[in-house]
Amino acid sequence: MGEVAAKMKIMPESVDTNLVELKEKIKGAIPVGADLHGDIIEEPIAFGLKALIVTLIVNDREGGTEAVEEAFAKVPGVENIQVLELYRF
Repeated sequence: MGEVAAKMKIMPESVDTNLVELKEKIKGAIPVGADLHGDIIEEPIAFGLKALIVTLIVNDREGGTEAVEEAFAKVPGVENIQVLELYRF
């Protein structure tokens, strides 16, 4: 079993969401078996709204990013999560 890098876009609930706090909550929600790769990046979307771009290393097994997506969806302040890219090592 190998590993994959998963690049994800996390949308906050509103432009008023504190992104510094949201980043910390996201870091704390990363499940066992997944590791943060690099920093969480802010990406401007429109009208002051910014998405958070997170890159994680996860095991290449069935359901690969599902546990991470489910954990992030439970974080207060997260509107939705989208997997942008997957790369196998």
